[in-house]
Amino acid sequence: MQSDLKVDLCFQVLGKTIPVDHGFALHGAISDVLSHFHEDQAVGLKLIRGRYIGDGMLDISPNSELVLRLAVGRIPEYIQLAGKQLKILGHNLTVGVPKTKALIPNVALYSHLVTTRNGDVQERFEKEIAKQMVNLNIQGKLSVGERKTFRVHVKQVVGYTLLVSELNAGESINLQENGLGGRRKMGCGFFEPFAG
Repeated sequence: MQSDLKVDLCFQVLGKTIPVDHGFALHGAISDVLSHFHEDQAVGLKLIRGRYIGDGMLDISPNSELVLRLAVGRIPEYIQLAGKQLKILGHNLTVGVPKTKALIPNVALYSHLVTTRNGDVQERFEKEIAKQMVNLNIQGKLSVGERKTFRVHVKQVVGYTLLVSELNAGESINLQENGLGGRRKMGCGFFEPFAG
């Protein structure tokens, strides 16, 4: 396997609950354990999934995972998260043993939250995303969905759900590897195959 090929490093997580809006706090918790994560521009983070139980909280299930998208050659640096405790806004998570998953091309990819600078105005957001797609040589069709917010420090940041369709295999892998928008280490711009 090429050392610069990107894969998903998926850690099972054990715990009870975490807030739905946990991207910034999770970024901080990982940085407390692995200080180089804070400066690492080449890693993407997926928000932890769970069952919504109301009051802005998720129930952690046996299938909940902490997923980092990174180059194969970087796995040894991040495998050290296994067995560590992460404190996320007063909620404790234990990180389990990881497995790797290859990125699979799909004609349509979806991201739960994409942000850009000055993205609170949808027109500016769409222009910036279109520009980034040109820079990545991705021709797909862009569909901007629901407007969402998430907390970074004390600020509410605006983002949108995003669907990119009509992709060929190369474009699909490229988009998964590079993402779109900013704050990728806080769970933003993380693209996965769209099930429809």
